[in-house]
Amino acid sequence: MPYLTLPTHRLHYRIDGAGEAKPWLTFCNSLGTDLHMWDAQIADLKSDFRILRYDRRGHGKSEAPPAPYDMADLGGDVVALLDALNIDRTHFCGLSIGGLTGQWLAIHANSRLDRVALCATAARIGTVDSWTARIEDVRANGLSALVSATAERWFSQEFRREHPVFVGRVLDSFADTSAKGYAGCCAALAHADFRSQLHDIRNPVLTISGDDDPVCPPADLEAIAAGVPNGTHVSLPGRHIVNLESAAQFNQILGKYFTSAALP
Repeated sequence: MPYLTLPTHRLHYRIDGAGEAKPWLTFCNSLGTDLHMWDAQIADLKSDFRILRYDRRGHGKSEAPPAPYDMADLGGDVVALLDALNIDRTHFCGLSIGGLTGQWLAIHANSRLDRVALCATAARIGTVDSWTARIEDVRANGLSALVSATAERWFSQEFRREHPVFVGRVLDSFADTSAKGYAGCCAALAHADFRSQLHDIRNPVLTISGDDDPVCPPADLEAIAAGVPNGTHVSLPGRHIVNLESAAQFNQILGKYFTSAALP
């Protein structure tokens, strides 16, 4: 397994896809998931891109350095990966906290990014109080206690009923996430707020919402698209993990967006 060793932790990553002539595409997963949350995208996109995905610090097979973290830590991990792999520029797709990571990168390291897709995210998610309460809950009860509520937020009832084994694997991965790493990322979310900096994002931006997402509803994604100089918004059927619930449409839109000279 490929790892990048940093001063405080190791990052697990994976590369799939086409050869050196193809552009890079980096995926950044949501809170409580690992790089396998993008499995449904790889088959459709790997012929056109070299795909980098990784486990965020404290998630999957990556190590959890001492918490708390902030968005500069999470964005810095991406820059460190790009540096180590000699990737000058990459398209970027992030979901939820991955979308906030994408916003940080587009503001602070925009020369490393080409086109950006921000999915099921917002310029500000939740409040300091709500994330502080989540941290306290995880420290007291672990992540297993959050599985039922997470299933409700992430997937529609119909999707859960029709794909129980698939949803079960995603939720098992959530429950196996390091409590320390999860809490550390909650601390980053508590203070992440890019509402006043959206106008600084010069990269083309596509925002994708789940039309029934209770965490980051379509209005949050519309606000990002309206707040950046070059943005557009698309909404797809589903809740928070829209890349899985509407995988075929999601892949089609991403493929067109990252290979086209114009926004959808």
